[in-house]
Amino acid sequence: MNDMLALLARRRSVPPKFMAAPAPSEAELGQLLTIAARVPDHGKLTPWRFVTIGPHTQHRFAEALAEFTRADNPDATEDMLQRERERFASPLVVAVISTAAPHPKIPEWEQELSAGAVCMNLVTAATAMGYGASWLTGWQSYDPRFLALLGVKAGERVAGLIHIGSPKEVPADRPRPALADIVTHLD
Repeated sequence: MNDMLALLARRRSVPPKFMAAPAPSEAELGQLLTIAARVPDHGKLTPWRFVTIGPHTQHRFAEALAEFTRADNPDATEDMLQRERERFASPLVVAVISTAAPHPKIPEWEQELSAGAVCMNLVTAATAMGYGASWLTGWQSYDPRFLALLGVKAGERVAGLIHIGSPKEVPADRPRPALADIVTHLD
């Protein structure tokens, strides 16, 4: 098996709680985002964009999520609020924003799939660099208050919040589907 296939065969998500500093350097981040952008993009529309979220902003977002949770659930316990604060515990978060829009030739669905491919390329590239990575969304990716903080514009959506950091540990692999259950051969 070549190195790329071996990487893909062992890739797994590393939850933010299993990540620590350092995050990728500025040069590494530039390389990661360049690789992430090398995806199928019918019509060359670039129907996505990146928002990088560093430690200072992560802290502000974490506190905002706790405030939103308290506002939505006045009976929220301190443990619940702390879980919300920990959603941004990784050293770096890259929000991939889908900017898919009506187009005369390129269906929005294909544009959205392109944004998903960006997320997967980013996760895979970070893994290849030796970082842990995890593609998450969560309730906040659909909450108008959080979207406003993130600078998501009308018609845009969060395709993924990609958490990247140095793995403190790599969790055990999860069960994967048996090919017999998910493959149909049409001969």
